[in-house]
Amino acid sequence: MATVPEFYVGSPVEPVDLRFRDAFVAELWQTLRTGHVVLTAPRRTGKTSIMDHLRDRPENGFQVVSVNVQDLTHPAEFFQVLLDAFHDAHPDFFRDRLAAGWELVSGVLGKVESIGAGGFRLALREGDPDWHGNWRRHGDTFLVQARATGVPILFIIDEFPDMLLNLSREDEGLLRAFLAWLRTQRQKPTPGRDSIRWLVGGSVNLAGTLDALGMVDLINDLVDMSLPTFGDEDIQIFVADMLRGRGVPFDGEVPPRLVARLGRTIPYFMQIATQNLHRRWKREQRRLAATDVDAVFDEMIVGSAARAQLQHYHSRIRQYYPGPERPIAHALLGQISLSESGLARATLLQETERVLSELGAGLPAHERRQLFSRLMLDLENDFYIVEVEGGLHDFASGVLKSWWRKHHA
Repeated sequence: MATVPEFYVGSPVEPVDLRFRDAFVAELWQTLRTGHVVLTAPRRTGKTSIMDHLRDRPENGFQVVSVNVQDLTHPAEFFQVLLDAFHDAHPDFFRDRLAAGWELVSGVLGKVESIGAGGFRLALREGDPDWHGNWRRHGDTFLVQARATGVPILFIIDEFPDMLLNLSREDEGLLRAFLAWLRTQRQKPTPGRDSIRWLVGGSVNLAGTLDALGMVDLINDLVDMSLPTFGDEDIQIFVADMLRGRGVPFDGEVPPRLVARLGRTIPYFMQIATQNLHRRWKREQRRLAATDVDAVFDEMIVGSAARAQLQHYHSRIRQYYPGPERPIAHALLGQISLSESGLARATLLQETERVLSELGAGLPAHERRQLFSRLMLDLENDFYIVEVEGGLHDFASGVLKSWWRKHHA
């Protein structure tokens, strides 16, 4: 008898429980045969689960090294973290193949046992007192050594846009130098002749981030693959299987009602809603109806379980949207949240003009229109809004819209 998958509401989905992603994973591996990939997806939609699946179930002979670089602020740290993760994931290969003849790393390996847990990265950092000045040389050597092994290697870099934003705040010149170096490494040799592949991703839009800095040309060789949302049928199958597998009786209207309340699916909210339906049944021991779905969603909007994830969507605007774009974004989303089914672009432009006037921003008309167009594109690329029927713009997520209306409209 098949095991019923667990609920995942605070951690990535284990590869054994990953569902409805087989076609996308196969497409990723196919693309990685000949190119490098940027994986785009909003927060809590399963991006890290996909990356973990690639790491734990590699294909095409790849050795996979996966890191999260969200908090890094310098290229030197990038290579230290990548080397440390490589050492942890493939210690024998690292020692016997990658470090062979590389004085810096082979010297560190001789000290690790005496240093203890976490000692490799510390010893690596201490192996060169001027890592920050020599990051390019160490990066060159690292990839030369990796290619010399003759083994296909996939580097998975999660939350890459966050690292780039950190770098831009510290030193835009260093950011450009790092991105230019990385682009050269991706292109020479060409992917078809190279044993190294890069897959980068993040919950912040990479192209939008770099376009604002005038550096989008440094990543335009990456194949952009956006994680598709679950279809309505997938969601209904998920809900039915998770409830039925636990012996929960429910009316046929329950799965479609959950689909309607979700809007564009964020799997995290789908998991929470389904788990809460199960908990509701355990408490009340009766057949679930569509009204129970409404009750669960209403509780989610005011409850604590999803609060941190929902609040993130509000606070990230403060972090990533500069200058007047920040208050305008909040104003536009507030107005959209109050609408029944979205607002027209002209209405949103009027709201933008109102906020700019309140801010005293004396921008020429063409610059105001450019700011508005750029902001609308960013809000779409960052998965806040989507164009719906009739040319209106509405929240992509029904849960987020309800929460925004209650707390920020």
